[in-house]
Amino acid sequence: MPKLLTEYFEIPLTENIIQEAKDNDTVVIPAILQRANALNQNERVYPLEILQREVQDYNDLIRENRALGELDHPDSTIVNLQNVCLAVREQHWEGDTLKGKIEILNTPAGNIAKNLISAGVKLGVSSRGVGSVKESDGRDVVQDDFKLIAYDIVSNPSTNGAFLGESVEINKMRSNIDRISRMMNDIITTKI
Repeated sequence: MPKLLTEYFEIPLTENIIQEAKDNDTVVIPAILQRANALNQNERVYPLEILQREVQDYNDLIRENRALGELDHPDSTIVNLQNVCLAVREQHWEGDTLKGKIEILNTPAGNIAKNLISAGVKLGVSSRGVGSVKESDGRDVVQDDFKLIAYDIVSNPSTNGAFLGESVEINKMRSNIDRISRMMNDIITTKI
């Protein structure tokens, strides 16, 4: 049965981007949007051929200036215009990594994101879609019924190497620490 699937990548926060957020109404940020064939913190793998198909379809939304995303992930398959904070302006593949540029919009939610960015808060970009998963070798593999809905700005990453402005190695270490912390939390909560 298809369900809502979300993934996270950090926005690369540089002094230039922070200054742009302070000085300019238009803030465009390069970002990792998704990774194919890689296990993420949600224990999911997105096959490259499925993501390529969805990226091709999503390019239509970019061309039509309708590739919008929200501040935080809603539990919905519909992009709520009252919470829109970004527009995806471009996307392209570099190997198995989907990169792109997002524009933070001058909307109430976009202004919140801009203020967080100008304060140096690390934010991330997270994909939102619907689809099913099938367990294979201890991993949940996203199936062919996956449909990409949007990219949203969020605070908690699920994709390794998704923190913007940091190295992949640091993110892998943080990912492992986060995973261990969640497991310890589950153990403590279960015993109480």
